[in-house]
Amino acid sequence: MAMIMSEVNHQRIKTNGIWLHIAEQGTGPLVLLLHGFPEMWYSWRHQLKYLANHGYHAVAPDLRGYGDSDSPISPSSYTFMHVVGDLLGLIDHFGEHQAFVVGDDWGANIGWHMSLFRPDRIKGFVAIGVPYFPRIPTIKTVEAIRMAYGDNTHISQFQEPGRAERAFARYDCLTVMKKFMLATWTEFLAAPPGMEIIDFLPTPSALPSWITEEELMVFADKFQESGFTGAFNYYRAMDLNWELLAPWEGSKITVPTKFIAGERDFGFKSSGGTKDYVEGDLFKSLVPNLEVVIMDGHHFIHQEKAQQVSDEILSFIRKLSSD
Repeated sequence: MAMIMSEVNHQRIKTNGIWLHIAEQGTGPLVLLLHGFPEMWYSWRHQLKYLANHGYHAVAPDLRGYGDSDSPISPSSYTFMHVVGDLLGLIDHFGEHQAFVVGDDWGANIGWHMSLFRPDRIKGFVAIGVPYFPRIPTIKTVEAIRMAYGDNTHISQFQEPGRAERAFARYDCLTVMKKFMLATWTEFLAAPPGMEIIDFLPTPSALPSWITEEELMVFADKFQESGFTGAFNYYRAMDLNWELLAPWEGSKITVPTKFIAGERDFGFKSSGGTKDYVEGDLFKSLVPNLEVVIMDGHHFIHQEKAQQVSDEILSFIRKLSSD
């Protein structure tokens, strides 16, 4: 039977007191696709089409602060509570009780906390690149990262309002996209002392085969319109998240989960890095219903290895649909 190809539909939906822009394609069970930094709905262009072709309603929002969605001014409006509230409102808007959730980078972090807060609303979760880390009761998140990796990680540099904005403004948005999306750095992301992370990341002279200049311009044009403050505000809310997450300390993620990572992602193979953690006992004890898939690739692996990642997503949600 021939598949009927639908087009990507765009709309803005009122949820949790703000307007979110979404891109959607297909009909069937709902799959939410959550982007990371510095991305937008367009990061999921391959998966939108693929999932629609296989009988799913794929929905990729611009998260608050990004793209054509509202961008509240205060960093305190970017906690996991706010963003999970936005997404539950999207599920309600489509008249569904549950959805499958897929997230990369910050989208993975949001998906983990969505699974933590409201496991009754998620059929299954695919996390890409960022595993679930438990709250450390004795030290706030940003300080813990400073102690482990120093003052020059992107996370530390993004804390001070205006600092990263000024650094990024020295480059056109296309160059910013190339520096981040095409990064092949495999250590944890930190600049040398006295250098901004955006200056430290090289600008590749040639594009890899998995993305075109035109595709990168879609991201660049949108960030040219929106700026980066909304995106930075997720980092600026990290310590507020730490405060708010105290009631869930020690809780497990009970939602069926597949974790996908590229073995050349930032810090993946570093000593004490992601590989050691996801293959260790703590992660598996916190996420008991877990499948781990490691493939060759970097941080934005859902774009770099789009077909392979799409296949992993589909096989996982199909398995859960038939259970």
